[in-house]
Order: sequence, then C-alpha cells, then structure tokens
Amino acid sequence: MEIKNRTFICERDGLIIRGAQYFPADFAEGKTYPAVIVSHGFTDNYVSAAKYCEEFAKMGYAAFCFSFCGGGRHGEDERFRSDGATTDMTIPTEIEDLITVKNYVKSLPYIDMGKLILVGISQGGFVSGLTAAKCGNEIEKLILIYPAICIPEHARRGCLGGSNYDPHDVPDVIDCGNTLLGKRFHETIVGMDPYVELAAYQGDVLILQGLEDKIVNYSYAIRAKESYRKGQCRLQLIRNLDHGFDTPQLESAFASIRQFLADRKEILTIRVIITHSDTVTEGNTRKVNIFFTGYCDTEYFQGTIFPEGCDAQEYHLDVQTKMQAKYTLVGLDSAGEQCSIHIVNQKDGDDWKPVVQTDSSALAWLNHADLTAVLEGGDGGPTVRIFVEKDA
Repeated sequence: MEIKNRTFICERDGLIIRGAQYFPADFAEGKTYPAVIVSHGFTDNYVSAAKYCEEFAKMGYAAFCFSFCGGGRHGEDERFRSDGATTDMTIPTEIEDLITVKNYVKSLPYIDMGKLILVGISQGGFVSGLTAAKCGNEIEKLILIYPAICIPEHARRGCLGGSNYDPHDVPDVIDCGNTLLGKRFHETIVGMDPYVELAAYQGDVLILQGLEDKIVNYSYAIRAKESYRKGQCRLQLIRNLDHGFDTPQLESAFASIRQFLADRKEILTIRVIITHSDTVTEGNTRKVNIFFTGYCDTEYFQGTIFPEGCDAQEYHLDVQTKMQAKYTLVGLDSAGEQCSIHIVNQKDGDDWKPVVQTDSSALAWLNHADLTAVLEGGDGGPTVRIFVEKDA
C-alpha cells in the first residue's frame, strides 16, 4: 500500500512552522500510532527529511518533518520554508521550534502519546538531543544521525557553518556562504558544554556516526556516548560514511534503526575481510562463492574467523535466489575462556537470521537465542552486526 502524506502548520511566537506528516499504509481513523519527529540539518528544510519519514511510515509510525524557523539557505523554494530570518535563528530557537512541533503532534487524536521518538540529522541531531533533555520522559527514544555536537566548539574557534571570523570580535552577521547567521547564534552557544546538556536525557539513545565524516569528527560521538549512563546509548561507528548516506548506507542504517526500536542490543560485531571468490555458470544459473576472513572484538567475544568463511550465492537469470554465509570464530569468550562460535547467516524476509552454535559455557545461551543481523557495507567487506532481545 502507498505511503500517504500531507502538509501541516503550527505556530511559535507568531512564526508559522511548515512541515509534512507521513502515514502508515494501514492508517485508519480511530486507531493510534507511535510517532517520530525528524529534524533536518543546517541550511536544509523538511524536504530533506522526507525519505526518513517514508521509511518510518513503512515501519508503522506516524512520521513528521518540519522546517526550522530561520533555517534554510539562499534561494530555496519558499513553499518549504518556515517563517523567520536566518539571522534570528539560534540553537535555542530551534529547540523551541521542535518543542512546538512535539506539542502539535501530541495533540493529534491518532498519536500514541507514550510512544514519541525524536530523530535528528546533523544540526537537527544536536537540537533533538538537547530537546530530549528538556522534555524528559515525554520522549521514549532518541536517534541521532551524525549529530553536530561540534557546534559549540566551532563557535569558540570562529568557524560556525564553515565561516571564518574572530571569536573575540564576532560580527553582527556571520557569512556562511549559502546562508547568513546572526551574532546571537554564536552568543547562545559559545559557552555551552554540550555533553552536560545532552546527559540530562534518561531514555535509550542510538547514535549513527561516520568514521569518514569531514564536518563532524567521530570523536564527538564517542564522547557523547560516554556522557550518557552506562548501557543507555548505543554508538554505531560506520566505515566509509561521510556526512550523508548514499542509498545502500541509508538502507543499512534503517536496518539498524529497526533493531534499536525493537529493543534489541548488538552483541557481536564482525568485520569481514573478503579474500577471493569463484564463479560457476550453468545455463541460466550462476553460483558465486565469496571467501573471507575477519575478526570480532566485543565484550561478549574477541577472536578471528578461522579458517576462511564462505558466502554462497546463487542467481537465476541474474535474480538472486540464495545467499547463505557460513563461518567460524575462534577466540575468547566473556569469561576469558577459549571457545569457537559457528555462524550460519541467511535472509528470512526482511531480516538476516543467524543461527549460532558455540562450545562456550558463558555464551551457551546463544545456541537457542532469537538472533537477527544487519549487514553494513564497507571497503574490503561488510561489517556484520548481530542482535538479540535486550533482556536476553
């Protein structure tokens, strides 16, 4: 069924906030749905968050995106702008915008007010984290996508939004090239310790951060994770990801988001290193064997793939009909004991469903656990992330 959407407006201090809402395919009056609010990044508008809302709607959420007041860039389509000048926009005004949209969403009769999730991209991620800290238990979960936690430091260095100015003599207007900021943006953020502010939120947090991000170095995300309580935040560092997803990366990211929203925790993270492959073609059928090694380094297990693993794939008329990976990890379990873990990973509907056999006493529960996996692409071979129910 087709995902439908429509625009909405709400108002903050006389300024009109414009956005769009996306409905699950089974949407029906009289039912209630969990909600997601997606906040866009610096110089963007709500259109840039539409693909995220579509994915959340496919997952059964009522999804909302909006344009921050004074956000956007020179020459953008006025239909997608909210009111306000860019020189009046600050991080605190964006927090107020998001709180306004949150209140609007919670007022709708088809929203389950106990299941509200904030999702933020780049600057919108920073704002979503700060807003969640202010709203407390109104926000069930928080997802931060390469959040721009660097903004206060950029203010202290005089390089907000890619600009270059003297932080001790801040101009009234800060020229960022494709937009203008006011001096107030700098003043409201320059003294902030973002980690103290973010840590006030007590709910579950997922941070997706690229290791190749040239705008927000991954060290900010690592420090953010450490600022939350132990076990509260899952940080997923993604190889070959800059400040934006391509299509395969976005698909993989949403596979991980689905695990997070289903209250599943990552227990094994396996870096696969492809060594070689062979192909046999028989008529319209093609069989490909991809051989690999690799390693795992988590609190549950540390070790390597030995001997080589094999990913067996079959294609009929170039349509994939089979894909199954088999490999064995050898190393130390969480008790420091030598062990092996044999894994068979294959597709089951939308999910990868690994089956595990291990001789580890400490990890014996894996032999009968309900496991799922996410494959995350990268140079040289994917990263395989294996999940289990959080309380398992």
